[in-house]
Amino acid sequence: MINTIIINGLSFALPLFIMAIGGIYSEKSGVTMLCIEGFQGFGAFCGAFAVIIAQQSIGASSPWLIYIALVAAIIGGMVFSVIHAVLCIFLRANQVISGVVVNILASAVTIFATSIINDVIFNKPSNLFNIGVSQKYTVSGISEIPVLGAFFKDVYPYEIIILIIAGIMSYLMYKTKFGLRLRACGENPQSVDAAGGSVTKVRFISVILCGGLSGIGGMFFAYSMAGNFSASIYSGYGYLAIAALIFGNWDIWRTLAVCLFFGIARAGGYQLCLVMGLSSNYSFLFQTIPYILTLVLLVFFSKYNHPPKATGEFFDKGKR
Repeated sequence: MINTIIINGLSFALPLFIMAIGGIYSEKSGVTMLCIEGFQGFGAFCGAFAVIIAQQSIGASSPWLIYIALVAAIIGGMVFSVIHAVLCIFLRANQVISGVVVNILASAVTIFATSIINDVIFNKPSNLFNIGVSQKYTVSGISEIPVLGAFFKDVYPYEIIILIIAGIMSYLMYKTKFGLRLRACGENPQSVDAAGGSVTKVRFISVILCGGLSGIGGMFFAYSMAGNFSASIYSGYGYLAIAALIFGNWDIWRTLAVCLFFGIARAGGYQLCLVMGLSSNYSFLFQTIPYILTLVLLVFFSKYNHPPKATGEFFDKGKR
């Protein structure tokens, strides 16, 4: 049972983690990010649609499908994130309201578009794209080690991809000039402007990166647990990613620990439901455990959080 909890926990935690990294980038630059849910949904829609089209020419079992889905989801998430970036950075809209509106817009547009595409192109009344589940891989030898081996058993390809991307994004954030300016934009944007940097440019890029990373997370949720793109993609995962980055104190690797905690708790709750012999209806109740834990953690640890000082503030070039 422990192995199953670890395997299922990882498959949930890592897409959540990559979305949280996107949120960290945006908020570290000074833009409040409440629309991860919308970005992940639109990215998943674009990725799933690309898979449906690609299956017609290269087959449903092609190993290239996951990479086609990945590229399409990144592009879709980035394109959709432009809405939030323009509203918040150039038009100075309220960042919280913009985030909520973008989430609602993404849900409405993608579900409507899915229904229309299925009706017009595939001649079937449906509001979801059936894309199947990604292949899994097991590392022989090491996967036989008790407990530790579970991390190398039934691994989705996207789990490796996410960890690689996370390493790249961590390096970009903490080891490059761009990352230094990005973090400065969230703490003291006037210092970046005084040094000749463009706060607007850095913030815009950060929001676009958040859109791309969120699209990756949404696509891999669709390609693993769901097996399709549907309204289930908008199940609060984006908000859970926001909670994870807050409890991780806007640090990438601390946030990974929080996401793993959420993933293990969710998988453990589901296994507990099975052990107790309860019907599948109760599994939905047990899957609320991460959200309950979020409330508990919020009570005890929120006073230790230190968000970037300039997050949510418009950049005023004349302010010093």
